[in-house]
Amino acid sequence: MKAVVIYEAGGPDKLILEERPIPETKAGWSLVKIRGFGINHSEIFTRNGLSPSVQFPRILGIECVGEIAETTDEKRLPVGLKVVSIMGEMGRAFDGSYAEYALLPNRQLYPVETDLPWDVLAAIPETYYTAYNSMLNLKISESDHVLVRGGTSGVGIAFLRLLKGKYPDIQVTGTSRRPDKKQRLLEAGFDDVVLDKDNILLTEQHYSRVLDLIGPAAIQDTLRHMTEDSIVCITGLLGGVWTMDNFDPLEDLPANSYLTSVESKNVSEEKMNHLLKFIQQYRINVRPEKVFSLDQIREAHTYLEDTKSFGKVVVLP
Repeated sequence: MKAVVIYEAGGPDKLILEERPIPETKAGWSLVKIRGFGINHSEIFTRNGLSPSVQFPRILGIECVGEIAETTDEKRLPVGLKVVSIMGEMGRAFDGSYAEYALLPNRQLYPVETDLPWDVLAAIPETYYTAYNSMLNLKISESDHVLVRGGTSGVGIAFLRLLKGKYPDIQVTGTSRRPDKKQRLLEAGFDDVVLDKDNILLTEQHYSRVLDLIGPAAIQDTLRHMTEDSIVCITGLLGGVWTMDNFDPLEDLPANSYLTSVESKNVSEEKMNHLLKFIQQYRINVRPEKVFSLDQIREAHTYLEDTKSFGKVVVLP
């Protein structure tokens, strides 16, 4: 099979396309024929050597969509079944989806019922599942004014599409570090755009619900823009900072407000299929912004890292 292997940390040139044996099944694991996968910023962090627990060589890839090729659980995971897999140390503790086949634990293979084409389905798992659970955690009503901090990211755009699908008239503001992305954010459906300069929002506006995809690098500034009785959900770490220093919840949180988070490894088959039904019910446009082939993996990483990138990037082996 073709697979993309990384042997040492570095830039996109460290992603090596090579031939490898198709993995053999073992107890509790089944073989998946990869039909598509999304590219995520966490994989770029790992490629750059910023994931200390990951040992090279490794096939990266924390998500995929595909079909069961060989199974060790014929009842739940018959050959030919359409499945989704995300997280669970996939692409980190064991080889992931940057290949034509992947051997994955049965416990993190989720059967799905959908007729979506592979390129569209590949855009959903990690990104839309994360956005969907963030939306649920924020307990949003149509009267809320919502801020998406990191609006140009794949999760940011997915969250906007899900939210506007259910509440077409809700007010949603997106942020970007680049002024030249303002028009694209407005065209994507945001009602307003705020510039983020060095993790400081250039606005005096306050919001009742905030999806924060920047994370600890900007969270204290985010909290300064929350109203009373608000909720902020930290879902991303695009700011490159993993932990929060000098945080005083009694002083930093607005009165009667809530701080929550979404960890994408909290996955279930039921939730995944609820998401797919939600997308169908509200006719959400989930198409990716860019589609690459496996031999274009370097170009895919380069695009996602570029300041001009926008939305979700997928690869079809």
